[in-house]
Amino acid sequence: MFTTVAEKIVSLKSELTYRSSRWQHLNKLPILTKKERIIVDSIKRDGIYITNLTELGLTSTSLLLNSAYSLLPSMGKTNYSSSKKNPPEIYIVTDLPSFYDWGKEEKIINIIENYIGLPVAYHGVHLRKDFPNKNQFETLLWHRDIEDRRVLKVIIYLNDVEEKHGPFEYVPISFTSKSHPNYYRIQNKIKNLGGIDDQTLNKIVPKAAWKSCPGPAGTVIFADTRRILHHGTLRTEERSALFFVYTANPPKRPELCAHYWNNHYPRPNLDKEVDEVKEEAKVEPVTV
Repeated sequence: MFTTVAEKIVSLKSELTYRSSRWQHLNKLPILTKKERIIVDSIKRDGIYITNLTELGLTSTSLLLNSAYSLLPSMGKTNYSSSKKNPPEIYIVTDLPSFYDWGKEEKIINIIENYIGLPVAYHGVHLRKDFPNKNQFETLLWHRDIEDRRVLKVIIYLNDVEEKHGPFEYVPISFTSKSHPNYYRIQNKIKNLGGIDDQTLNKIVPKAAWKSCPGPAGTVIFADTRRILHHGTLRTEERSALFFVYTANPPKRPELCAHYWNNHYPRPNLDKEVDEVKEEAKVEPVTV
């Protein structure tokens, strides 16, 4: 009992410190353009905003895409069976400038800092290829990320994504906010099961309310994967995407962010890029 009380006191102090820090940082937030403000307001309201690379208009996009498309043919060479669990193949590309630099473009960081409300920790980049699966497991189950109070992921589709490719899918916040009874039913299920399958969630939030996010290659999704219940849907064809991840600096659970820059996943073998490796990105996330 005493341990539980002590833990709650520590948690309350941490939360008060967090809120105080956000309040003190208000006057230090970067100034946004009108279009950037629309993105931030949408994420604050809905937990998500969907745009595209052309609309963002970042100067480093062509280099990013050239590098991504040069690596994709080296992924997914294993003979996958539709009758088994096929986990995604993931490359850590955090320390390759063509990927890393896109994620620290001033426009991206300004948007994210205004949403998070604190200095940003940019943890890194995954190049990811997902394969056909008939059953839900891991990130195919409905879940929330828990690295921090706000976890902003920027997802870029590298191929046209229709329902058969397994688009990102989420439940609108109005169905899962803390003021809604669904929130606690869902949290208990996630805690006990590690994630929720479609059949279980459908009994809590009807499937008609779920929001799928298909889109052409170049679609960009800004999503707070802590606030919105989400997953990757079952697919019958491959999907390729980039995932950039950001939290406050420091995050609440820094140990859960390490797989964007440590050796949890392999790095691509590109000799021409090795000389340009940013060694600090292998050691810790970069504050921007």
